[in-house]
Amino acid sequence: MGWWLVNTETLVGSRFVVSPLAEAVASLQLLDRGTAAHPGERAWLDAHLPAYRERLAGDPVTALLVRTALGRAWNADFLTPTPAGEGDPGFEEELSRIRDTPPDLALAHLAVSAGGPLPPSLRRPDLPERAAEIVAWVWTSAVLPDWRRRRRVIEADIVARTAQLSRGGWAGALDEIRPGMRWLGNGRLQINTRDYPPRDVSGASLMFVPVTPVAGWVSWDEPRRYAVVYPCSGALAEVGRPRVPEALGALLGPARAAVLVLLGTPKSTTQLVALTGQGLGSVGRHLKVLLDAGLVRRRRAGRSVLYYRTETGDALVMAQQDG
Repeated sequence: MGWWLVNTETLVGSRFVVSPLAEAVASLQLLDRGTAAHPGERAWLDAHLPAYRERLAGDPVTALLVRTALGRAWNADFLTPTPAGEGDPGFEEELSRIRDTPPDLALAHLAVSAGGPLPPSLRRPDLPERAAEIVAWVWTSAVLPDWRRRRRVIEADIVARTAQLSRGGWAGALDEIRPGMRWLGNGRLQINTRDYPPRDVSGASLMFVPVTPVAGWVSWDEPRRYAVVYPCSGALAEVGRPRVPEALGALLGPARAAVLVLLGTPKSTTQLVALTGQGLGSVGRHLKVLLDAGLVRRRRAGRSVLYYRTETGDALVMAQQDG
């Protein structure tokens, strides 16, 4: 298995990071894969996959570049740069990391992801620019129009992970954050189940980067920064609504109970309005009652204020569902 040795200093300084570039690259992975992990991804692919395939059909070099860079065993490192982890960089600032890759380094990374010699058509100096262009196209055409909602889902995941961290420590927050990842103890963080040699990341900056597609990878700028990109717990699109137990509706009122049920994962007031069909004022009043009763808490995440159930709220909902 692949695992990293993490000391206390690195754990204390680790943090969750929002990366527009990681979201765009994860969306490129989803388009290249062409198969959906859930109905939300299926709807998104139906909307964007035809245009993506048409674009690559007209540019065979970029099509081959994408297939090679998104290798079966390993992504080409220059396509998935490690976030700087400082401030709140925009997409163009992050994209420059791909565009500015030296051509020889890009070729070396592609050889690793290909698992062998590269075809002659890829031995050219413009590969970093081509990679940046296709990622920018995915961002502009398929991610940016929905970025505000995606960012809310990402920020909600960060709040949920932070809450898990406060309740169950790093083991609770990181176990199964992505397939094959778990806390092994004694400073060992398993990042996947592959047969890779251990890495000592003690003293480095460790970042966890959620994305909305079901995708993920690890990256590093040795020896300073390491990152784990993982699929966040919120789906790309909500499909249907959770059922409100009849007894819970009788206890709290159907509208307020619907709000409590939806807060199994953190959500903003705007999301609750969209999901329940209730007015902003009504949702606000329900949230105040639930806050005063100790059934939900709130926390700021970036530009959003997110609400989520407390353990008491979880117990109440679960008890009614079990009944």
